[in-house]
Parts: sequence; structure tokens; C-alpha cells
Amino acid sequence: MLKLNVKNETARLRAVVLGTAKSNGPTPKAEDCYDPKSKLHVLAGTYPTEADMVKEMEAVAAVFNKYDVQVFRPEIIENYNQIFSRDIAFVIDDKLVKANILPDRNREYEAIQDVIDQIGLDNVIELPEECHIEGGDVMPWNDYIFVGTYTGEDYSSYITARTNADAVIALQEHFPDKTVKAFELRKHNTDPKENALHLDCCFQPIGKDKAIIHKNGFLIEREYEWLVEYFGKDNIFEITKDEMYNMNSNIFSISEDVIISEQNFTRLNIWLRDKGFTVEEVPYAEIAKQEGLLRCSTMPLIRD
Repeated sequence: MLKLNVKNETARLRAVVLGTAKSNGPTPKAEDCYDPKSKLHVLAGTYPTEADMVKEMEAVAAVFNKYDVQVFRPEIIENYNQIFSRDIAFVIDDKLVKANILPDRNREYEAIQDVIDQIGLDNVIELPEECHIEGGDVMPWNDYIFVGTYTGEDYSSYITARTNADAVIALQEHFPDKTVKAFELRKHNTDPKENALHLDCCFQPIGKDKAIIHKNGFLIEREYEWLVEYFGKDNIFEITKDEMYNMNSNIFSISEDVIISEQNFTRLNIWLRDKGFTVEEVPYAEIAKQEGLLRCSTMPLIRD
């Protein structure tokens, strides 16, 4: 049996689900893309190849191996995108919450059935159908659960709006000892530089008390300011619109001291090392073309 334990984003990682790019399927049609960035690359003819993405994901698997992390991979579904394991479920404390994602993607969850079997159904939470939620919007941070959401009346017109108010309320009911703190995200169906697909596209805590953040990703300035105050201005790395577009906030912590980051995130990686972090650099620029990066393709199961 797997005894789940995730209290925050940065405690020492022991077990994780890493997505897979194998048998990823053909380049999608532009009208079938779920996010504006993928669509741009499809139209430009620069959509990533399966071979390149497999290579990138294996580089991450090698880092996990180096740090003695147990890695689970999804069962491969022929011609199907299974890279972003964070979208399909997430762990808070000792419970796995099944995400209510775009209906087209249900098979991705079925592909981790062997992991679910080891967790046991008593430890799996399935939210009611009206609760829309994806793991990229959910960040356990000790006494808090930070959640990215969009509650505008035009919610249904945004394919980029993935977590709704019903889901925020449901999380609070399931985890009454935590404070669920929701943040309204900026959504845009066609301009990826004006779209925060998930909370981890514009914010992520690192170490014990630091964070990476992009102000424009937040729709309500005082919610952004709350985070700046909570972490302290000196502990925050502010990313630009271009850095957000390239997914600089979507790195991944193996521990409070070790971070996996993309090799092209020069400014960020210098800052991280300056703050005392060990930075494990990997190539992930091809996967980033689908508006997801390191945090999106990993789902932690056990942290110390």
C-alpha cells in the first residue's frame, strides 16, 4: 500500500507520478487545442514532436532517480496525450482528490489505476460533478490550500477556466482544518501571455518561505498583494510576461533545497542559486509549448 502524505510543495519528495510522452498521438488540429499556447504552435508548425518530448521527460526521470525518488508512470494509451499528470489528480495530506477535468481527458485518470489500487478507495476523494477542478490550480501550503479559480459569469465561455467556485467550497468542506485561500486568475482563450491557465502558471512557493510570482496572472490586485505580504517582498522572484509565457513559475521542488528547473530559465536559475538552492537543470522547452512544464507533468504522492 502507498501511504500518501503531501502537506506542502517543497518537503522532501519520496514518491511521484510522472506523466509520459510515449505514443502521444499526432499533432492536434488547431480547433481541438485546449489552450492558446498549443494552438499558436500548431498554427506556426512548431508543435513539439513525440521524440523530443520523450527525451525531455526522461531527463526529469533521471533527476528523480538521482535523488532516490520512487517514480510511477501512467499506463500508455495509444495516441493519447498523457504528459500532464498534475491535471488528473492531486494529493493533500493522506487523500488523493480526483480532478474533475475536461471530459475528453477521463482516460488519463484510468491510466494510473495501478497507483489508485495501492492507495485504496478510502483515501480517494471524488468531488460532485458540478465541481470543476484541476491539480495545477491546487497548492497545499501547510495550514493553507492555495487555489486558483475563475468565478466570472462568463466562466463557461473560457476553455482556459478550469477550477470553479463549487470546487473551492468542496475543498474547504473536505479539509476543514485548512484555510482554503482562492485567487482569481486572468483568463484569455487566444493570447497565452494574458492567460494564467492554472495557479502554477503564475505562482509557486519554493523553499521554506519563498515564492515565484507573476502579478498580471492575478485578476484582483489585493489577492496578489496578500501573497507578496505573506512571503515578504525580499523572498519573492517576480517574473515578466515573457517569463510567465515560458512557464518560469512552473518549476518543481524535490526538497526545500533542491529544485528542478528548465535550462533556459537563466535569470531565475541564477536567483535560485544565489538564494542557496541546488538547481537541477533539464531541457523542457518543447513540452512548454503545450502551456505546461515541470509541475504540470508531476503529481507528488509522498513527501516527508
